[in-house]
Amino acid sequence: MIRHFATLMAAALLATAALVPPGIAGPGHDEGTAEIGRPGEGRTPDRTVAIVMGDNFFEPERITVTPGETIRFVLDNRGVLLHEFSLGTAAMHEHHQAEMLAMMQAGLLTPTGIHDHAGHGHRMDGHHGQADDPAAMAMTHDHANHDHANGVLVAPGEQAELVWTFTEAADLQFACNVPGHYQAGMHGDIRFVR
Repeated sequence: MIRHFATLMAAALLATAALVPPGIAGPGHDEGTAEIGRPGEGRTPDRTVAIVMGDNFFEPERITVTPGETIRFVLDNRGVLLHEFSLGTAAMHEHHQAEMLAMMQAGLLTPTGIHDHAGHGHRMDGHHGQADDPAAMAMTHDHANHDHANGVLVAPGEQAELVWTFTEAADLQFACNVPGHYQAGMHGDIRFVR
């Protein structure tokens, strides 16, 4: 049953990728991260939040934080598909989804992993290569190290960590921006409390 679901999901993702016109690109999700906080490496986390990633959901679906809090996220991908845990605004996720779609269209991102055919350095902001050409832009990504300050890809059956300091209250989400996953409901709210 799970294998059948994974096959159907892979077919749906590839079909979706084929329907979207090339030329969609926007600012990367490393741009403007100051508005959402900063990496918490080097800081002692105030607490740890365990996140289960499935096909296509997060548990929990909502996270509550306080301004100034540093959280260590422990991410466990229990699904059969590649998933991303990315912190950002809705607009940041929308832009990053276009970049992830360009990676899929270029054959560098698959439903279960990433490929590094080019071995080039990674820039999510499109400044390395031609930003208006999704295939060229996708070829600039270092797919073996797609992780960003505010997000990380987690292969099926793998675990990863992300440490983040939420500097001030903002309208934030955590999301999976692998093509089709956000649209399938793989996102959640970050609520600030005092």
